[in-house]
Amino acid sequence: MTDEIIARAEEVGVSVWMHARAIDGTASLGIDATTPVVLASVFKVPLAVELANQAERGRCDLAEQVTVPAGPKVASPYGLATFQHPATLSLDALATLMIGISDNVATDVVFARIGKRAVRELCDRLGLADTAIEQDCAELLGTIGADLGFDYADDERALTELSPTQLRSLRALRPEQTCRSTALDMTALLSMIWRDEAAGPAACANVRRWLGLQVWPHRLRSGFHTDEVRISGKTGTLPTIRNEVGVVEYANGERFAVAVFTEAIDARAQAPERDGFIGFAAARAVEELRRQG
Repeated sequence: MTDEIIARAEEVGVSVWMHARAIDGTASLGIDATTPVVLASVFKVPLAVELANQAERGRCDLAEQVTVPAGPKVASPYGLATFQHPATLSLDALATLMIGISDNVATDVVFARIGKRAVRELCDRLGLADTAIEQDCAELLGTIGADLGFDYADDERALTELSPTQLRSLRALRPEQTCRSTALDMTALLSMIWRDEAAGPAACANVRRWLGLQVWPHRLRSGFHTDEVRISGKTGTLPTIRNEVGVVEYANGERFAVAVFTEAIDARAQAPERDGFIGFAAARAVEELRRQG
């Protein structure tokens, strides 16, 4: 099965790092699952956990209203970055946007509210030893512009003409210089969220709700062709990087955490076969775990 996944990855022009595990059992499998990978927007999942954790502990209130001013914001092709007037939203609404549509502006408001130190402490407490989140969206995307010498507006099309050498030089695409983790750490985190172990039960329920509201069906969901399967997840995208982590739940109660990270050989922005590969890999992995029982 892993050979089949690796062969398909080669066909569509990506390298793959992945892990899948049964949330309520011991079955698991992986491909280079302990190798550090670029998280891209997958880093927003630990942020969601810490926000929910702080709310449950009374350190913040998800009903708290935050006004996002008009004017220059974090680069993003959708969401609050496109608003021309001030917008006032609750912390819960900001978290919904952060996960549901991967809103960069909402993410940085949430990150500033909870603090980097709290996210580090969360990862330490949960045993995510290979996970490091030291940049918000503005800082992460800012390194691309700084490395290339022009303002980068979070638009992959601006980088399609870069050579592989130029792409490899970008700090945002080097795990050791950006937000990073491993596929193993990410399925561990998802499993803890679904078992109410990442924080208190109410906090984990909030995170599960946010992850269940993600709107993108083109990656993980694309591998599961039945309405009886519930998919909750979070994508991550940067030039050459396409990721998704999520949980696959069956009507009979079976639950599986899956993390698929990919890096392409070029920065082509329109690559549906690479998005679809994530669903293919996840479906084959879950199929094998279900067979193992």
